[in-house]
Amino acid sequence: MKKKLLSLIMAGTMVMAMAGCGSSADAGAATGTETGTAATTDAGTGTAAPAGDGALTGTLKLGVIGPLTGGAAIYGNAVVNGTSIAVDEINAQGTGFSIELQAQDDEHDAEKSVNAYHQLQDWGVQAIAGTVTTTPCIAVSAEANSDRVFMLTPSASATTVTEGKDNVFQLCFADPNQGSASAQYISDNKLATKVAVIYNNADAYSTGIYQTFKAKASELGLEIVSETTFTDDTTDFSVQVGDAQSAGADLVFLPIYYTPASLILQQAAKTGYEPTFFGVDGMDGILTIEGFDTSLAEGVMLLTPFSADATDDLTKNFVSSFNSKFGETPSQFAADGYDCAYAIKAALEFYAAKNGGLDVTGMGADELCEILISVFTDSSFSADGVTGLGMVWDTNGQVNKQPKAVVIKDGVYVGM
Repeated sequence: MKKKLLSLIMAGTMVMAMAGCGSSADAGAATGTETGTAATTDAGTGTAAPAGDGALTGTLKLGVIGPLTGGAAIYGNAVVNGTSIAVDEINAQGTGFSIELQAQDDEHDAEKSVNAYHQLQDWGVQAIAGTVTTTPCIAVSAEANSDRVFMLTPSASATTVTEGKDNVFQLCFADPNQGSASAQYISDNKLATKVAVIYNNADAYSTGIYQTFKAKASELGLEIVSETTFTDDTTDFSVQVGDAQSAGADLVFLPIYYTPASLILQQAAKTGYEPTFFGVDGMDGILTIEGFDTSLAEGVMLLTPFSADATDDLTKNFVSSFNSKFGETPSQFAADGYDCAYAIKAALEFYAAKNGGLDVTGMGADELCEILISVFTDSSFSADGVTGLGMVWDTNGQVNKQPKAVVIKDGVYVGM
């Protein structure tokens, strides 16, 4: 990252229209998303532009892989729903380019994710917006790299997702960036004098963020007084919370997903422990857990690339469309999915404009992969979306964009 993430955080919320998006359109035909099954959005129709005029035409087969059922389903369904909003808008534009979308459920399981990938291949997928979670994405990205299928993951943030794979890119921040940015924000805003960390030592996402947070905290002089771990099967967090409390931590850093975070908040409430809780993007979704008392999350802070209360037109229109279609406020994961579809469209338009046009109908995934790699690594290409202004990618597949700090107040996320 060429610029300090802290300066980006403090720069404020700047969310602009996605490159190539034009004015926001009303959502088109509904996208079916049946739990546990593949979901398909029929491509819209448009009049194809004449060949050689720099236009992007044809129908792109775009796949999404993520947990649509199981404990991480909030993430996968949010991504699919956000992507479907973008597809509806793109297909309604009538430019001659459209997207056919198919989503596959992997239940946050690496083996099932690879099986889902092969099902998409049988369908004729040309590019993948996925996978949603880190461990399955590591498995699928190895297959896709060998097969030369382009992947833009909305939310799998471990560096091992893209490491050594020139065809795999991240729309989300990589784990090291989240860890160091969190430590920097806590330090600069003097949020704590003693910090506790609770992380999942069985999860690549959590441990990656923890490691860079610890290194940056040491550099900044933040005192970490408690470091405890858990695994995917942990449901009792009394030991972890008790250790942080007895160590006198006034801030607990949680580089984890929302389900264990909700249990930690419940345990803290039982013991009357009231530190500041600070999380990362994996905690986005905690307010939508069925049966969770959202008052327990009051004052929780987290870094995220998306804030649903932003006042720019694109964000307001996206939030309105999402709420109208799905009856809820979109999370960062829904916004990531939305931006993935538009970023891929913007990259194809960029290539078409430079090469006298591009018709993607029936194009081999391997050929399209090389085109998208060439654009995403082109220093003159950038994409704007609801999760960031001027998104650019390096040759390691990592994105550079603006993180934002939000706090939960009265059951909603509020930009800081």
